[in-house]
Amino acid sequence: GCQHGCLYGYGRPTHEALGVSAGEYFESKIFVKTKAPELLRERLMSRSWEPRLIVSSGNTDCYQPAERSFRLTRACLEVLAEFRNPVFVITKNHLVTRDIDVLAPMAADRAAMVMISVTSLDDELCASMEPRTSRPAYRLDAIRRLAQAGIPVAVNVAPLIAGLTDEEMPRILQACAEAGARYASFTPLRLPFGVKDLFEDWIRRFRPDRADKVLRRIRELRGGKLNDADFGSRMRGQGVFAEQIRALFHVARRKAGLESEFPTLSTAAFRRPTSQLSLL
Repeated sequence: GCQHGCLYGYGRPTHEALGVSAGEYFESKIFVKTKAPELLRERLMSRSWEPRLIVSSGNTDCYQPAERSFRLTRACLEVLAEFRNPVFVITKNHLVTRDIDVLAPMAADRAAMVMISVTSLDDELCASMEPRTSRPAYRLDAIRRLAQAGIPVAVNVAPLIAGLTDEEMPRILQACAEAGARYASFTPLRLPFGVKDLFEDWIRRFRPDRADKVLRRIRELRGGKLNDADFGSRMRGQGVFAEQIRALFHVARRKAGLESEFPTLSTAAFRRPTSQLSLL
């Protein structure tokens, strides 16, 4: 689950596999893996483990409010730092700046990078659509602090909502570049299973004047449907309008001076702690 409460959260349906709803319970019933750091250490200590990139987040945000209390993300990062196993962190929460002291030394070994998701620069829109996330100004501040600490930062304009936030993309990329981001990408909105009903209900209540346009544009990107289950196209969209959005992104990215090719994080510094290292 995720306390951020993003209406569009594509991770919501996974909650149903645990026997609870993808709606309100996704935001209020949070399942916590309390032994994650110990299990991670055990796995990395195994001789069968070959060092490779680990992505922190993806389904839900590893820096959601619960992390302030449980500190499991930080504990996992400390394990990865001890091994110098590369990590790619994805978040939309300013709380990531708390762990700069762990991420910066890893970044010096090309073993850490952070991606900040930015949906919009409109505070009112964010407050309604993603109620318990960091507001846009705080996300820009997170980019600034991470970059100043030498940690490579990417911005992901995500989710990009056709007919609602796509026109903001140039401003978002420029603002993030000025804050210190070096790389950029975008991801069109995905509405799997029950998420499409939650989103449609929200857009008709929050922006009734644009609801039909937004839903029509999403369908244009998704082959006439609100969701595309095909992995190859669901992350890019398809059709003429998808091409227009991609063209806008490439122009805006170049103008902002951002790169689309992310750096390859390195496993060269990987080491398994010995008893001597553990004492240092």
